[in-house]
Amino acid sequence: MQAAATRIESEAVDEETARYWDELYAARERYWSGRANPHLVTVAGALPPGTVLDLGCGEGGDAIWLARQGWRVTAVDVSRTALDRAAAEASAAGVTGRIDFRRHDLTRDFPDGRFDLVSAQFLQSPIEFPRDEVLRAAARAVAPGGRLLIVEHGEMPPWARAHHPETHFPTPQETLASLALDPDAWHTERVEAVHREGTGPNGETGHLVDNLVLVRRR
Repeated sequence: MQAAATRIESEAVDEETARYWDELYAARERYWSGRANPHLVTVAGALPPGTVLDLGCGEGGDAIWLARQGWRVTAVDVSRTALDRAAAEASAAGVTGRIDFRRHDLTRDFPDGRFDLVSAQFLQSPIEFPRDEVLRAAARAVAPGGRLLIVEHGEMPPWARAHHPETHFPTPQETLASLALDPDAWHTERVEAVHREGTGPNGETGHLVDNLVLVRRR
């Protein structure tokens, strides 16, 4: 039998933020597909396994895939509901020994440590969120020779446009600029908008635009 996944809880949590995300996850038995994000699979699958920080891990699809590839994963989220589901899925997959699940409110604090890969997959929020500050903290968490991978919605998914008609999405170039990286210390590997077909939470399908930024610390 698998041991329970490590659970570390930060005390610096905004309860309204936590309540929002807990209620979001509690509204469905499963919110996400459980599959790893495809751009993460492409990037991490070409790298030798090391240590990885998964920001906003949700129900654990990325963390479990990374652990199966041999990565040592630190997976963080503010939602206890999401983390409980992720830990249960990791146990069922037999990879709890490779994942540390941590409850963090990234608007209040950030996990300690340096990592070979920091993954920020769709780290976007309909409630107040200091996105630029969090992404700069993510860059600081990258170890020498490591990488930061940011994947974001480039435009509203078609199934959500009616609910958020005024939402602005930065370009990948704007996201890169917001990191304020020292060009002597970082190498930019990819900055682009990627088009794909995707599936929404209710099974809807449609055309999606993902902004992708991949940078490597020298």
